[in-house]
Amino acid sequence: MVQQAGKKQQSILRSIDWWTIAIYIALLTFGWISVCGASYSYGETDIFSLDTRSGMQIVWIGTSIALGFVIVMLDDRFYDTFAYIIYAALLLLLFATIFNPHSIKGSRSWLVLGPLRLQPAEFAKFATALALAKFMSAYGYSIHIWKHFGMTLLLILMPMICIVLQRETGSALVYLAFFLMFYREGMPGSILFTGVAMVIYFVVGIRFADVHFGETPTSVGKFSVILLIQLFSIGMVWVYCNRRLAWKLLLYCIGATLVSLIFLKLSFDITYIQMGLTALLVGYLLWEGLGTRIRSYFFIALFALGSLGFFYGADFIMQNVMEPHQRSRINVLLGLDEDLRGAGYNVHQSEIAIGSGGLEGKGFLNGTQTKLKFVPEQDTDFIFCTVGEEEGFLGSAGVLVLFLALILRLIYLSERQPHSFGRIYGYCVLSIFLFHVFINVGMVLGLTPVIGIPLPFFSYGGSSLWGFTFLLFIFLRLDASRNLLRG
Repeated sequence: MVQQAGKKQQSILRSIDWWTIAIYIALLTFGWISVCGASYSYGETDIFSLDTRSGMQIVWIGTSIALGFVIVMLDDRFYDTFAYIIYAALLLLLFATIFNPHSIKGSRSWLVLGPLRLQPAEFAKFATALALAKFMSAYGYSIHIWKHFGMTLLLILMPMICIVLQRETGSALVYLAFFLMFYREGMPGSILFTGVAMVIYFVVGIRFADVHFGETPTSVGKFSVILLIQLFSIGMVWVYCNRRLAWKLLLYCIGATLVSLIFLKLSFDITYIQMGLTALLVGYLLWEGLGTRIRSYFFIALFALGSLGFFYGADFIMQNVMEPHQRSRINVLLGLDEDLRGAGYNVHQSEIAIGSGGLEGKGFLNGTQTKLKFVPEQDTDFIFCTVGEEEGFLGSAGVLVLFLALILRLIYLSERQPHSFGRIYGYCVLSIFLFHVFINVGMVLGLTPVIGIPLPFFSYGGSSLWGFTFLLFIFLRLDASRNLLRG
């Protein structure tokens, strides 16, 4: 029995993907160098001291590697068997954290255990991924059955609600990344398109809400969004229903829009005319659906109505629900406000730091913007600006290439899984890493909203590092067992 266990461990170690582990070690190394540069102050003599952030990061890295080893040594069936239990335990912990008396920077997402601070939201990601993989790999599951798809959405929604109640909106948004996995597992492309359309409505509507056609009361933002809803709906008719009908609807839409523009000469809000046209379009789609018995017409009509509801609902939330600092961040991102001393300060200073690095950077521990602490959160959420300043464009590109290599490797490993549980979990891991990298680097460069999420393996702290290690190494353990014969 002991010999069999020993042979199994040797087989696992031979089967594990060492290329991914090499990328993991490289990211940890460059991450520590970046934490060192971001937290270093002039006059420090020992960057390895546990009294410094760089010294403590070594502790987090060491414990992460140890955790990775333990995860690999566990039986792969453990993660499948106890997926729901792990999910329920983390969900309970998230719920308990809502009533946490400790508030750190306005957030109640941290559990303080003496000198140790843990953020359960970071660990809930791998727990949710396991639960999704378990549920979606069950016999008879189909993502095209609304009841099944609704249950998977509920698995995602519950931790999101708990995290939002902890006042950690940014961490909650990470769970939207799971929709990339849904798309791989057969989710209709129309749902993904709907998500993209909602983003376009929000950006266009908010960005041009206060821009008017001349001196008329017609808002360019509202007019453009309603016109986009009509065009997107007609486009869906072209793809899913009847192309000939779509061309007719497009001509009617363009003609009616041109006629409505004539009323710009009057002090009249022509968005009311556009709303009427949209109502007629929805009514016609419902009529066609009843006449042809083609359900796609009903879904397209629902898309149009939902788009209108989302746009006006988003405007209401923006003006009446969001906190002032959240509205300010969105306004800065969309170019409505500059506010270099307020909401736009972080992004402005990080852009200066990255730009000052030039092609080759200023060198290790030689960054001026970071040493003088101009960039807030420069060793956590904004750590990529340290890479740009000290390592320059070449170093930043190298880090992004490493992340790209990790993403491509995860795609390869996911596709070679013999069982749906491993494939689904792999794409969950891939989606979370891709979301974190895209949003974090984007917000440092001023391309995406500042939502305060860490850069994997770079940002200082134990919770995020452990959370990402759990995510990655559970998948590596599942992949290592892909060829094992079950007795």
